[in-house]
Formats: sequence, C-alpha cells, structure tokens
Amino acid sequence: GVQTCALPIWQGGQDVQHGAPKQIAAVGIVSRGGAGTGHPGMMGALRAKSSPRGGANATPRPSPAGPLRGPESLPMSTQNLYGFHAVTVRLKIAPESVLEIHLDTTRRDARMRHFAERARESGIAVVDSDGPRLDKLAGNSRHQGVVARVKPMKPRHSLDELLEDVEAAGQPPLVLALDGVTDPHNLGACLRVADGAGAHAVLAPVDHAVGLNATVAKVASGAAESVPYLMVTNLSRSLNEMKERGIRIIGTSDDAERTLYDIDLSGPVALVLGAEGKGMRQLTRSTCDELVSIPMAGAVESLNVSVAAGVCLYEALRQRRARG
Repeated sequence: GVQTCALPIWQGGQDVQHGAPKQIAAVGIVSRGGAGTGHPGMMGALRAKSSPRGGANATPRPSPAGPLRGPESLPMSTQNLYGFHAVTVRLKIAPESVLEIHLDTTRRDARMRHFAERARESGIAVVDSDGPRLDKLAGNSRHQGVVARVKPMKPRHSLDELLEDVEAAGQPPLVLALDGVTDPHNLGACLRVADGAGAHAVLAPVDHAVGLNATVAKVASGAAESVPYLMVTNLSRSLNEMKERGIRIIGTSDDAERTLYDIDLSGPVALVLGAEGKGMRQLTRSTCDELVSIPMAGAVESLNVSVAAGVCLYEALRQRRARG
C-alpha cells in the first residue's frame, strides 16, 4: 500500500524531524520504505508518499553487472530519481548508489540511446519499462522516460567539516546563505546557480526555509545532489562562526549605500540573501559585516532571489578568476 516516508534533516551533526507529511504533486525523488527508514539524498528534508510498485510490465535485460535483481530483493530504503539531468548527475558523482535504471522502450532518439549506453558501461542494470510503469515509479509523467532506483546518499558534511575541507584544499570559501526562502522553486534555482558558480555550500535556517523536496530536486536539475545544502538551527550563530574563521559576511539590501561591484569578493566570503519582498531578518542583517545593493537600472525595484543569487555569485567568481 501507500506509505508516508518521513526523512530527516541533517542539522549540525544530528537528525531532526521537520515539516508535516504531505502529498507532493511533482515528484523528483520518491522514497520507499517504512516511515523513518530513509535518509535524504542531500542535506535537507523530504516527505512524500511513495508510489505503489509497478506491475509486471517491466522486462529485465541483462547488464554487465550481472542478472537484474527484482524489486523484492532491493533494499527497502531506496529512492527514485527521474529525468535526464538528475540521474546523470547521480551517475557522475555516486554511480555505486544507482541500483537500476528504468528506460522508456518507446524512446529511440539519440539522447536516450547515448544515455542507455552510458548506464550500461557503468555496469548498472537497465530495465525496459513502459509509460504507465514509469509514471508510477516517478509519481507523475514528467520523467522524460528515465527513472533510477538509487540508495539514499548520506549527508557529507557539517558546516565545520565542509569549511575545513575547503580550507585544506587552499580555496577561499564561497557560501550562499538564504534567510527566509520558503519557495521550493527558488531554492532549486539557487542550488543550480550555486553549483554553476562553484559555491561550496548553501546555508539556511531550519525554521525559516524549505527543505530538499521533490520540486527542489526537479528545478535544481542535479544540483541538489552536488551542492551541500546545510540547514542550521541558528543562522546568525553560524554566520558568526564563519566570521571567526575569517570569512566576511556580505548581506544584500536595497537600501545599502555601496553596490555589489564596489567590494572585494575574491577572498573568503558568505553572501546572504533574504526572501523577495521581506529581505533578511533584522538579526541576520545585524550580523553581516557589510551590506551591498544590486544596481537596478529599469522600472522594477528588485530581483527574484535566485536571480539575485546568480548575480552575486557570478560576480564573486569573476573577481576570483581575475585575481587568479
């Protein structure tokens, strides 16, 4: 039957429950197993109702990895990722976590052929499936003919561990902090642009942010797998801890006197953005070392938070590359 699977948030080295179970309409990650048995694909929270297992429509096909295991022999705690982007990123960063990939037998275009070849070369079992079975596995019809059954990835870092790794690699930390961003589409877009600009992590408070869910994973197009998303109990305290490490905290505000282009972003920096309209909370704002604005030359007064994040992160990337 249908079960509700409550997945934990990774918070400073401990798991805490967050949010209430709900049915997610656009499922990018579908978790299987009893309640409380799963782990998040990356740091965050996902609560979803798993789809019923598909019928006997799928015809297993041998792969270099050996005979395909049936659904009954797979680990109970698994997730389904769907779409070319999300599955390709998982194959790239953690191929050992991919148990099998279901492909639409009616798709014979070049993109599907190339993807299937890459999957088989990785030694992953490939299953020919029809549309109804794929719809059940993904929870909707927007899977592009690709659904992968995967093992959940364990959280890779606490904030301290992540910063230690970055510093040990001789890189100046670049962190995006989001205060009050509760829209999953915005978070997904922020993760995607953070990945593109080379940010080391995205930070958000547990009580004033959206966790990783199906919509976030779909919009992020794989970045939810590659960029650590750290949800912390107290954002201001975490920002102060970064300041103690020599990381400058730069907040964005429409009323700031200096602009983004007037300051040095080539060193260790955390860029803090608030929700569109509300901006940062007062405590977060007072924690910042400096506030900057993004120049607006047209009629609109502000940018969507994901667009603003892209502007800020890519200016930091530009300065870092110019510095060498």
